[in-house]
Amino acid sequence: MSDLLHAGAPTHVARPAFQASAQLAAHLQQLLVDLTDLHLQGKQAHWNVVGLNFRDLHLALDEVVDAAREFSDTVAERMRAIYAAPDARAATVAERTSLATFPADEVNTSQTVDLIAAALYAVAGTARRIHDEVDAEDPTSADILHAILERLEQLAWMIDSENRVAGKSLPRPVHR
Repeated sequence: MSDLLHAGAPTHVARPAFQASAQLAAHLQQLLVDLTDLHLQGKQAHWNVVGLNFRDLHLALDEVVDAAREFSDTVAERMRAIYAAPDARAATVAERTSLATFPADEVNTSQTVDLIAAALYAVAGTARRIHDEVDAEDPTSADILHAILERLEQLAWMIDSENRVAGKSLPRPVHR
């Protein structure tokens, strides 16, 4: 309908102060894909986790899903704000995700803890890998990465702690 409204009108011209380079767009796109997959894996785990401490983990997975959904929207909207087109279609996510595949059936709580912690750390790894190049081009987008890293690493620590054994799990805390 808007095409009809603009038929015959002069071409619209926007003059943004900043536009993403292909590299910045690709970095944010990878983070978007990984966050979208984290959201999907969190829901898959939420529906299929069974075993000891089920309810606590079931509720913690809701936190992961909410964070991943919120952050994916933030990244996609940032991409649009800097004139990059986000793509989180199912086929794109399946083809380009950095995350390992999550099982399709029931998963015990201890295995779910390990799988979701690994997925959280994988997304954090993507954010850390792209950070310096994103920051060099667009500190505003890097600020978004900081918030994502802070929350995802917090969630990973909290969930991973379910399976840790004091003084025996890796990585061990650094003592100074």
